[in-house]
Amino acid sequence: MFDPVDALILDLLEWIGPGPRAYGEVIEAWRTSCPRLPVWEDANARGFITQEHRVGIGSFVSVTAAGRDHLAQYRPRLHDKPLSGRRIS
Repeated sequence: MFDPVDALILDLLEWIGPGPRAYGEVIEAWRTSCPRLPVWEDANARGFITQEHRVGIGSFVSVTAAGRDHLAQYRPRLHDKPLSGRRIS
């Protein structure tokens, strides 16, 4: 069973998405001072996200290959699954 931080890390990885996001945007949305919800810190420690500085543009956050693999394993995208047996409204 996941603990709440694991589910939130998956949310963070999905939110960042396939392309880089501005560091300031990510920190504003995901940084917390709550010691029980260290989402940003745990995602960094597990190697799921990376930070990169681009001269003249700024800092960006991206999901790493390990983060993409983790996301694919625990939260596969709906459109990657066959639709047989599912009702579409």
